[in-house]
Amino acid sequence: MNTVLITGAAGNIGSALAVHLASSGKYNVIAIDNLCTGDVSKLGDYKSLSIEFIKADANCLSTMTSIILSRPIDYIFHYAAMVGVQRTLDNPIGVLDDIDGIKNILNIAKNTGVRKVIFSSSSEVYGEPVSLPQNEEITPLNSKLPYAVVKNVGECFLKSFHKEYGLNYNIFRFFNTYGPNQSIDFVIPKLLHQALNNAPITIFGDGEQSRTFCFIDDNIDASISIFENENFNNTIFNIGNDIVYTINELVKVIIKVTNSTSEIIHLPALDEGDMTRRCPDISKMKAVLQRDLIPLEEGIRRMLKAIKR
Repeated sequence: MNTVLITGAAGNIGSALAVHLASSGKYNVIAIDNLCTGDVSKLGDYKSLSIEFIKADANCLSTMTSIILSRPIDYIFHYAAMVGVQRTLDNPIGVLDDIDGIKNILNIAKNTGVRKVIFSSSSEVYGEPVSLPQNEEITPLNSKLPYAVVKNVGECFLKSFHKEYGLNYNIFRFFNTYGPNQSIDFVIPKLLHQALNNAPITIFGDGEQSRTFCFIDDNIDASISIFENENFNNTIFNIGNDIVYTINELVKVIIKVTNSTSEIIHLPALDEGDMTRRCPDISKMKAVLQRDLIPLEEGIRRMLKAIKR
């Protein structure tokens, strides 16, 4: 049975990935997280799934070397990162520290028989789009924010390690993946929390910023299908949804689903980091997934059921 190591495994996407891979019965899963923003509860009853959880910092070379050298690792999903617009803006040096984690993982992997490293990049690498939809091959990567620069540098490292050492990779550019385990400081959980409590719903700026929202199941199903198919080795995939909503439209959906009586309050726009438009070209992802994506309203209803449980 292959062994998979996942960094950032107590986060929204990492935890869902760990549980899905372990539940398949095809993988031994080692889950790594420093728990700065993650929570081990997101892994559920991980011991019953035989997930081995280790509290560790992926940016620490000695720690990761010790973990990986202590057992054979076949695949590494490097999902650990500082995330969240405001958090990354407030901690620009901390964001840059994540470059060390990327280098650490790749340097260890190339010497220990790891067959492939899968990297969580981001839609942020595109910056403010010059055209839509944002295509993996032709859209320029023009963001200057530290978080996006780190993701872009990470992508370059993976490509360079493949060229120099033959280390295989997948790069996933995630676009706004939401789900029951997402932290409350992200847009959909925050708005849901406000709506459920009939508290004022706060929107930065005029709310006409456009986004797409990908439910966690679509992200995980597509990512695993790509990871397991060797024909997709050394490729980049946008992982998201291509149905566009303004933030104002998103709020209307949430109010409808929750039957909320919340009033809507517009706050001053963020000084930086809040792109006006975003929409991925997901034709490659759709070809892999081979099913319809989960609509926004259905995804939010699923989140609501999970919250009530």
